[in-house]
Amino acid sequence: MTTINSICIYCGSSPGRLDAYGEAAQALAQALVSCNIRLIYGGAGIGIMGTVADQVLKLGGQAIGVIPKALAHKEVAHPNLTELHVTQSMHERKMLMAELADGFIALPGGIGTLEELFEIWTWAQLGFHQKPCGVLNVAGYYDALISFLDHVAAEQFVKPHHRDMLMVESDPNLLLDRYVNYQPPAVKQWVSKDDT
Repeated sequence: MTTINSICIYCGSSPGRLDAYGEAAQALAQALVSCNIRLIYGGAGIGIMGTVADQVLKLGGQAIGVIPKALAHKEVAHPNLTELHVTQSMHERKMLMAELADGFIALPGGIGTLEELFEIWTWAQLGFHQKPCGVLNVAGYYDALISFLDHVAAEQFVKPHHRDMLMVESDPNLLLDRYVNYQPPAVKQWVSKDDT
């Protein structure tokens, strides 16, 4: 059993085209609060980011934001969070989010969301952490990406046990259940953190 006290959510600073994206953010917020799990996220008050934080706070949960100084204005830092950490760089932001979280979930989002997801999944593959990683596949948003990742594994650029590290569900409660029961694969750590 994995102890999950905090989950980092990667998601868009835009609302996206479909209402389903915001509804899924609210459902995930409900699931987090129901399980007494703190939200760790990018600190914005707009888009899907703002929706998930607003709902967590509305339901009495804790929302911890991490935002770089340069984006605090552009992404409109959320004014009412439990905690807001302002970092000097994007690298510091991502490192702090990773340190604060016991797992990672991507909701729909753009390039930044994908970059964060792939980086944290890569860190798991390299053995830098043993925390669960996954996507909440809302309204088929990630279908094409999941299909491509299966293709990458079939072409033997990703080992099957590394591909399986990235969990996919369309129901937030099912995804959180899988996180609590997550057993990281026994993989050889390619390099240590000190080597990077």
